[in-house]
Amino acid sequence: MKINLASVLVDDQDKALRFYTEVLGFTKKTEIPLGRHRWLTVVSPEEPDGVELVLEPDEHPAARPFKDALVSDGIPWTSFAVRDVQGEYDRLSSLGVRFTQPPVSHGTVTTAVLDDTCGNLIQIAQLAA
Repeated sequence: MKINLASVLVDDQDKALRFYTEVLGFTKKTEIPLGRHRWLTVVSPEEPDGVELVLEPDEHPAARPFKDALVSDGIPWTSFAVRDVQGEYDRLSSLGVRFTQPPVSHGTVTTAVLDDTCGNLIQIAQLAA
């Protein structure tokens, strides 16, 4: 068994696609029209056949209160692995990305937390060498 898909709930699929591709650097993998929305996924360019991240509309009545509660408590929705947290922090900050937590070392892992502009906090993490 392996993970095939993971989802992030977004308030606007077009805005999310721009942020996740143009800013974070993911690549669009799948786009299938489904009425008002789309089945929309992105992947890491390093693993184009790897796990797909679904940019899922957050229109279920429970989604936005759930997301708001996580953001209010400073809890990231998910985590992405990076080779260099400080380097990504600097790169993304220069693009105007807002971080709620700058890089912090936790011993074996360094993390930072960013606002994805779609209602989520996202952690980036680097394992110690």
